[in-house]
Amino acid sequence: MTSGYIGRLAPSPTGLLHLGHAATFWTAYQRAQEHRGTLLLRNEDLDPQRSKQEFVEAMLEDLAWLGIEWAPPIVVQSRRVQLYREAFARLLAGGFAYPCTCSRRDLALMVQAPHEESDDEPVYNGHCRPVASASSTAIEPGMNYRLRVPDGETIRFSDRNLGAQSFIAGIDFGDFLIWRKDGLPSYQLACVIDDAAMGITEVVRGADLLKSTARQILLQRALNLQSPAYFHAQLLRDEHGVRLAKRHDALAIRTLRQQGVAPEMVPMIAQSLKTR
Repeated sequence: MTSGYIGRLAPSPTGLLHLGHAATFWTAYQRAQEHRGTLLLRNEDLDPQRSKQEFVEAMLEDLAWLGIEWAPPIVVQSRRVQLYREAFARLLAGGFAYPCTCSRRDLALMVQAPHEESDDEPVYNGHCRPVASASSTAIEPGMNYRLRVPDGETIRFSDRNLGAQSFIAGIDFGDFLIWRKDGLPSYQLACVIDDAAMGITEVVRGADLLKSTARQILLQRALNLQSPAYFHAQLLRDEHGVRLAKRHDALAIRTLRQQGVAPEMVPMIAQSLKTR
C-alpha cells in the first residue's frame, strides 16, 4: 500500500549523468521507498540547443543500471509548453511580470553581487523594471520577461536535510527570468508548474538549488500553488573541491559502467566524494 508521498527525478538530457546526479537520484529513490511512496521521472528537455535524444536514452539506461525505478509515464517538458504559457499569462495578468530588453552583454556589464557557485543567475539590478506593476495579457514575441520580487522580504523555508533557510529578495536574488525570448519558460517557471501538476509532495535535489527554492516559492505564491517539501542533498566534489558537473567525463555513470564498476559500488564512491 502506497502513501501520499510523491517524489520525482528531473534530469536534463544535455550530457551524460555523473556521480553527483547518481547520488541525488539515489537519495530521491530512497526517500520515496522510505515513505512507501511514488517516484516519477521528468525529462527536462527545454534547452533546444543542447538537449539530445542520445542523452535521453543514456539517462534512462543509466538510471535503470543503478537500480532506480520510477512509475510511468515519463513527463516530457517540451510537450507541455502550452501549460507553461497559460501560467505565464496569469502572471502577466496579475502584474507580477514585466518585459526585459537587456542583452547578455548588458547583464555582464552591470554591477552585480558576486556570482556564487550555488546560484546560476546573478542579482538583476532592475534596469528594465517599471516604476509600478501593471497587468497585461499581451505576450510580446522575442522578449524576455522577469518576475518582480518583493524587495526586502525574507523568504523562509525549512529544508528537510539542511534545516532552516532564508533569503532576502532584492539582495540574495533579484527579479528573475521566467519567460525566454525564444518562446519557452525558464527553469524556475517550468519546474513550479510541473511539480504542482505532477502532485509532487517532496522535491529532492542538490544544495546548489537552495536559492532557486526561494524564487520558486514566490512563483507558487503568485500562482496560488501549494509548495512541496524540500530536501536539498549535499553536493559531490572532485579532488580539487569543485562540484561535479557534466564536464567530469571520468565520473560519468556511462564511464563507470564501461570500466566494470558494479552498480552497488556507486553509492560508496559517491559517499567518499562527500567527505572531501
